[in-house]
Amino acid sequence: MTPHSLLPEDGCTGTLVTRIWNPAGRGGPSVAVLREDGVYDLSAHVSTMSTLLDTQDPAARVRSFAGTRVASVEDVMVNSDEAKRDGSRAFFLAPCDLQVIKAAGVTFATSMVERVIEEKAGGDASRAEAIRAQVLAQIGTDLSAIQPGSPEALQLKEALQAQGIWSQYLEVGIGPYAEVFTKAPVLSAVGTGSFVGIRDDSHWNNPEPEVVLAVNSHGVIQGAALGNDVNLRDIEGRSALLLGKAKDNNASTAIGPFIRLFDVSYSLDDVRAEVLHLEVRGEDGFVMHGTNAMAQISRDPLDLVEQVLSAHQYPDGFMLFLGTLFAPTQDRDRPGGGFTHHLGDTVQIRSRHLGTLSNRVQHCQQAAPWHFGLRAFINNLAARGLLSESGV
Repeated sequence: MTPHSLLPEDGCTGTLVTRIWNPAGRGGPSVAVLREDGVYDLSAHVSTMSTLLDTQDPAARVRSFAGTRVASVEDVMVNSDEAKRDGSRAFFLAPCDLQVIKAAGVTFATSMVERVIEEKAGGDASRAEAIRAQVLAQIGTDLSAIQPGSPEALQLKEALQAQGIWSQYLEVGIGPYAEVFTKAPVLSAVGTGSFVGIRDDSHWNNPEPEVVLAVNSHGVIQGAALGNDVNLRDIEGRSALLLGKAKDNNASTAIGPFIRLFDVSYSLDDVRAEVLHLEVRGEDGFVMHGTNAMAQISRDPLDLVEQVLSAHQYPDGFMLFLGTLFAPTQDRDRPGGGFTHHLGDTVQIRSRHLGTLSNRVQHCQQAAPWHFGLRAFINNLAARGLLSESGV
């Protein structure tokens, strides 16, 4: 990784806000901005990312803040590598804080078919190849033209049920209601450079490169980031009721390296056209590439945000993973075995507007345990004199 690869293709032209651990003074998490000449701490102006996103024009607010220069982008990036991290120097955190971390699933036709295959295989990767051929022969691969919840979708549902292959994943893929779930607890996401975790009892798993929307308490989308919604295919494949065990584990949610706020250089239409490029590089020499093209999503981002808000209110806002087109079928360890992670894999997710999110794979049990929760966060802000009615 280099500062150039961390940043978008247009560098710091956009408004790139993040959070860092700043050890200066009492030390703690700080809202920060990436500028051409370095990373600037904005905690003197705003205490939480949640508060910043609730302002009317957060990009303009950030541009008006002077901030305090902490270090160069390169220094913070290099020190963000969890394996080599020096706690006395600044490093990147996930760019969200008080926001609930939500995720939408089965939002792309290709990944929807893969979820059906997982279910039919009962989480057994060795059965997936044969089942994939059978399922694709029956339903085909081009479901992208079907509008979820439409009369055409209802007709397709009836036809598939008549063939005996209806699935709960098809229900949320083409039915009126999207699959929306809470991916991880508040403050538990890891940032770029940190380990991402897989359970040591999972033997079929993969990264999920996704766009993550930053939505404020009023339901307004203020920007977007990259995310890795680490997925344990064998555990979810046994039963959808195991979704929590498959998705919500220590270090299993990565977001970063920043939130790019909407301004004249970046908008929701850019999100709709975003193309994410994934590279997995193993210590065994294995390399896998994949893409997630947002143009192929079956539900518009605004629709997914509305479905989240139909449940209840989010007074601190939320981060929303939009789902992925990517579902790896490339064999790694044996013919017909498909892809699964090895410890030490480097996972890089990049897009031209959102830079690069980079993490290495470790068992959840060996990744740094999550101790800095809401109580620690509030106490830290109080100790640093950053609690105020307007600042938090």
